Amino acid sequence: MISSREFIGEVLGTFILIIFGLSAGAVAILFGGYQSIMQIGIAWGIAVMLAVYLTRHLSNAHINPAVTLAMVVSGRMPTKKLLPYWFAQVLGAFLGGLMLYFLFSPSIQAFEESEGIVRGTYESITTAKMFGEFYIMPGNTAVVNLPLAIIAEAFGTFLLLLFVLGFTEDANVGKPHDTMAPVFIGISVTIIICLIAPLTQCGINPARDFGPRMVAWMMGWGNAAFPDNSGGFFWVYICGPFLGAVTAALFFDRIVAPALKKDGSDTI
Repeated sequence: MISSREFIGEVLGTFILIIFGLSAGAVAILFGGYQSIMQIGIAWGIAVMLAVYLTRHLSNAHINPAVTLAMVVSGRMPTKKLLPYWFAQVLGAFLGGLMLYFLFSPSIQAFEESEGIVRGTYESITTAKMFGEFYIMPGNTAVVNLPLAIIAEAFGTFLLLLFVLGFTEDANVGKPHDTMAPVFIGISVTIIICLIAPLTQCGINPARDFGPRMVAWMMGWGNAAFPDNSGGFFWVYICGPFLGAVTAALFFDRIVAPALKKDGSDTI
């Protein structure tokens, strides 16, 4: 179990992340407000930074089930906290997606009417992607299959955890000051989005995908929210980040951290 303080921290932090992050995609789709992936990535990076600053003294400010799993597997966090953290994160993401829907619902409906989009059809992925992510979608010019999408999400999350640990662990004597770590983590999220988003929209956070995707499913997108009958969303946006996060934590502990502790006199 976790304290109410930790629970509030993870719910609130994930809510902040999702409402500001998703709004960037919504504004881009509905109003053409963002002209590049970099701009959307910056919005997500700022959202991460603000969420961590706000909640890191309430909880561990993971705001990501993949981060929590990596911390448990690597022994940085007790196993008993895993499921409560996951529940808090998914709840925060769901509430963030729900708030986004209520804020933009009239605009979404107007956009669908103007574009001739019928909610629930395959074409309605165009608006459903404001909530969950899709590696196969109308108009996507990237050539992405299921295995590549899984690898992309795993690699993106691997990079995220590598940066998180590198910026916060004492093994790295060159890490930024604790007060600046959230800034560098936010920058890391931005640059990872620039790399991965053209392929999968860059989830790298199972709660970020599943919570808002459930909102889309509930609000009329139905099967369009889960269009891959082979369960692709589960393998790509849930399993992919988990795999990447755990691999990164083990890689950091067994290879990077020992190398950082050496005096530099070793030669190969």
